[in-house]
Amino acid sequence: MNRPHARFDRGHTDDLMSFLAASPSPYHAVANAAARLEKAGFKEIAETDPWDTSTGGKYVLRGGALIAWYVPEGAAAHTPFKIVGAHTDSPNLRVKPIPDSGSHGWRQVAVEIYGGPLLNSWLDRDLGLSGRLTLRDGTTRLVNVDRPLLRVPQLAIHLDRSVHTDGLKLDKQRHLQPVWGLGDAHEGDLIRFLEQELGLAAGEVTGWDLMTHSVEAPAYLGRDHEFVAGPRMDNLLSLHAGTAALAATASDSLDFIPVLAAFDHEENGSQSDTGADGPLLGGVLERSVFARGGSYEDRARAFAGTVCLSSDTGHAVHPNYAERHDPTHHPRINGGPILKVNVNNRYATDGSGRAVFAAACERAGVNFQSFVSNNAMPCGTTIGPITAARHGIKTVDIGVAILSMHSAREMCGAEDPVLLANALASFLES
Repeated sequence: MNRPHARFDRGHTDDLMSFLAASPSPYHAVANAAARLEKAGFKEIAETDPWDTSTGGKYVLRGGALIAWYVPEGAAAHTPFKIVGAHTDSPNLRVKPIPDSGSHGWRQVAVEIYGGPLLNSWLDRDLGLSGRLTLRDGTTRLVNVDRPLLRVPQLAIHLDRSVHTDGLKLDKQRHLQPVWGLGDAHEGDLIRFLEQELGLAAGEVTGWDLMTHSVEAPAYLGRDHEFVAGPRMDNLLSLHAGTAALAATASDSLDFIPVLAAFDHEENGSQSDTGADGPLLGGVLERSVFARGGSYEDRARAFAGTVCLSSDTGHAVHPNYAERHDPTHHPRINGGPILKVNVNNRYATDGSGRAVFAAACERAGVNFQSFVSNNAMPCGTTIGPITAARHGIKTVDIGVAILSMHSAREMCGAEDPVLLANALASFLES
């Protein structure tokens, strides 16, 4: 699997748009990433099986999370890791355990708010339905109804003139329930519909993890197509770049083990068996050490030499709200990836971490920008501080600057995904 120096071009952004469209849920996202890694020679291994000492590319899938790594020929048990971290989930509307509801002749789907979406961006938008179904025998099936199926209709201005003076106010329980038909609601209708969509027998589905998504395709935007508009850039943009970088750089010539760690549930705190605050990454890395005959001492040595780039989207300076940004830090669209810094550890970057990322960007010929929050504004966070604290490994927070973060449809620069992928590849192959 020796490869030439990895470099990505504008075709990477075209491919990102296809990846976004094909990945409406975390389960689809990791399945698509895994398929790309399979083409690069990686093989899935089960957590329930014993792991052997074989070298090469491997990956583990668990729900909406994926951990992939490449063991070079002759790698010692104490070989350190280089990790690209990302997350697979995005804020949206998710289906409740009893989905079928409605009133006044409308059939509706009961949904719960996941994460922190910009609620107004889900109004009057054609929505599909996607996710994972669990069958009576315990197996799972992916489902993607990628056509206009649901809609959250906004109240007409004639019935709420206060919108002009008081702004739009949405009640999360009453105002976000989408419609999908006429008539009376009957228990089991939605799941029976999905069983029919997949050609399953009635009653075969006994569990579900379902969510809505915009069916509008990603598209280039702007006079010179310098922007991309699309869903779930936070954070499938990073997952896509990390997958491409790992597949392109995995090689027996490496003196470390490159890793892609893609977690679910970042948008609501990462505390799950597939989240960054769970045991998944540590367990996989430790088993990799022990499978190569390593001891706890080898595990400690490997972790001590490990570095993680936590890649997540950040805020580009907004032309209409520039005062919300720090006056001396204005990340620009198509200006290259951003280095995120917060001295209160909402991001994990420190000076030595900055040097790691700066070196990777220099080798790749990629400019990078710095991001810090306005002192008067609260700072978001990522999987970075969690990864650093839970595993005791050096972590650096980076990403791509976008607009409309947490909208049903976000916006980035058309060049930035390429620049991020090249920076990540430089980090993994150095």
